[in-house]
Amino acid sequence: MLYTIPDYYKEFSCTADKCEDTCCAGWQIVIDKKSLKKYRSEKGPYKKKLRKSIKWLQGVFKQSPDKRCAFLNEDNLCDMYQNLGEKSLCKTCRLYPRHIEEFEGVREVTLSVSCPEVAKILLNKDEPVEFLSYDKEGDEEYEDFDFMLYSKLLDARDIMREFLQNRDLDIKVRAGLVLGMAHDMQVRINHENIFGMEEVFDRYQTEKAIEHVKKKLAIAENRPMQMQLEKAEERFQKLHELELLREEWKTHLWETEDILYKRGAESYRAIKQEFDAWVKEHLPRWEIMSEQLLVYFIHTYFCGAVYDANVYAKARMAMDSVFFVYEMLAARWIKNEKVLDMEDVIEIVYRYSREVEHSDDNLCQMEK
Repeated sequence: MLYTIPDYYKEFSCTADKCEDTCCAGWQIVIDKKSLKKYRSEKGPYKKKLRKSIKWLQGVFKQSPDKRCAFLNEDNLCDMYQNLGEKSLCKTCRLYPRHIEEFEGVREVTLSVSCPEVAKILLNKDEPVEFLSYDKEGDEEYEDFDFMLYSKLLDARDIMREFLQNRDLDIKVRAGLVLGMAHDMQVRINHENIFGMEEVFDRYQTEKAIEHVKKKLAIAENRPMQMQLEKAEERFQKLHELELLREEWKTHLWETEDILYKRGAESYRAIKQEFDAWVKEHLPRWEIMSEQLLVYFIHTYFCGAVYDANVYAKARMAMDSVFFVYEMLAARWIKNEKVLDMEDVIEIVYRYSREVEHSDDNLCQMEK
């Protein structure tokens, strides 16, 4: 089995009770069958706590009214861990914030930016992310696995990462190249012309492609501000269609919409122009942070298109995710009386990730 990890993988260490948030609240924690069996057979004094803190039929831990795991104590530490040790943890708790995508013969392990510490590591990283590979015993076979499509997706993802990490280009141009290439790949998939992807790869790795993307961006940026406002609001409102994991997220969305979209096109123009200028002066690393987030989303989800052929949707989700984060940062900047720091950026990134990435329904809805 071939494993891949990002080069910052070993920098992560759980900060436990010192974390600004907790991964043990806000969502249901699913228990694997092996752990459920182990909890049922517990004979020690802790068995009573286990019995009353698990929903056995659903296979999840019970939660308090404010959605805290039944084992999360007042010190924001796991009571089960303290009483039964690390080996008592279920697979979900043991692995988080590790995220695993599996393909035949390949297991890709990333760190989810829904964890504040991971978001902090990634967003403070200046160097382009590299991915390391190593072999480990064990293999799994998948029925009807499309190796041809998978190989094309791997090639495409490598090219996309090259685009995104080309710091000689504006980040919007880099993102445009990725989105354009994914769109043209989707056309080939829809017409069952997998081999036609090679022509797409070659075409996008040219100066002509870069100039084409720049022209498209110029056209988009010169559209009437009312149209830009309407399109931005329409995209942002899609977040309301997702399953709500934390109540405060709804308030955050409403605040962003009220500040950015409910006060007219001229207000939106003024905010975005002033915020763009402020970011260039006071948050010059934003392009690097955008790059790291785009690479994160593309690397994590793009090759999953081997299972559903939704290439364009996965690239679009990466782009829209960074767009949503930037819009929320602009609103936070206004709310903070035109002040913003790294803590704000990290918080918005991990809260966005928690709402979108920790629900299969939400990931599917985002692709739709």
